[in-house]
Amino acid sequence: MADNIRVAFIFKPDYPFLTGDHFDNTTFYFFMKALKRNSKLNVTYFPSKTNFDVSQLKNNFDVILLSDNLNEGSPDELIGIREKKIPVISRVGDFHDAKRKGKIPFHKKYKIDYYFNFMHENYFYKFYPRDFNYRTIVFGVEPELYREDIPFNNRKKDKILNSGAMGNPKLKSRIINQIINPKKSGWYFYRLRTKCNSLNYVDYYGMKGKNYINTNYSELLSKYQASIAATTYYPTIKYWESTASGCLTFMEITEKNNGSYLGFKDNETAIFINEENYQSRFQEFLNDSDNPKWKKIAEAGKNYSFKKFSNDVAIDSLVKLMEEII
Repeated sequence: MADNIRVAFIFKPDYPFLTGDHFDNTTFYFFMKALKRNSKLNVTYFPSKTNFDVSQLKNNFDVILLSDNLNEGSPDELIGIREKKIPVISRVGDFHDAKRKGKIPFHKKYKIDYYFNFMHENYFYKFYPRDFNYRTIVFGVEPELYREDIPFNNRKKDKILNSGAMGNPKLKSRIINQIINPKKSGWYFYRLRTKCNSLNYVDYYGMKGKNYINTNYSELLSKYQASIAATTYYPTIKYWESTASGCLTFMEITEKNNGSYLGFKDNETAIFINEENYQSRFQEFLNDSDNPKWKKIAEAGKNYSFKKFSNDVAIDSLVKLMEEII
């Protein structure tokens, strides 16, 4: 096992998720901040827009790390990669668009040895071959973003925050999407989140350009005692961003989205919801919002998220993966 792992991080500098000015900066903080904080890593950054000749790495690196298993975030070509014996680890983006975006051929093109992201491996193998190696590494909580949270009792308590992409709940739209856009629409991926928006006690914040309207996301979350994290087929970073912000988080946890792997506990670190009980669970909070148990759950959820899902913890998991394969 190497005492200091030499990592060549190869990436496209104009990849929106690594620029630092995208509304979703979780990937930016992971690769551009947390990666170089780890004492076991010696990371060199190699920005390259088109082609990168890996022969220039010589024998000075133990691992090649890619931000994306597609030429959206990685160079179009890794020249000479087949002649190099350096193992390649790549973050993998949305799993469900693997075929549509042509990601699978990049497995050989980039000679990828291992993939990682925060989704469960069962979801990965719905879209990728079983002989591809994958490791679940949950990242996304960057500590510096959560240092100035508004105290729980000073937050808005008569409304519940909802945010993110939405579907169109109209029957006509749903029928059309089912025909021409199956398994791709907002209603397909965010059904419960969309249904929540029809409730008069739910505040919805969408996007304007590259940012949330009037505020950044962590600041927005810190204004509310409670927020919603609901995704139909897999939990998203929103789940632990919300809890890390000190919100009482209403989480969609079901067999369909396999959310139990995250380890949150109903009524202990979050409030679990589904399409049958979400309104009653919202009302339980709103009808008794001064009950101290809500603050207790929110604080437990925050502590759990920092313990399990901080970027530094995730980098430690990535280091273990590197140690296994070099």
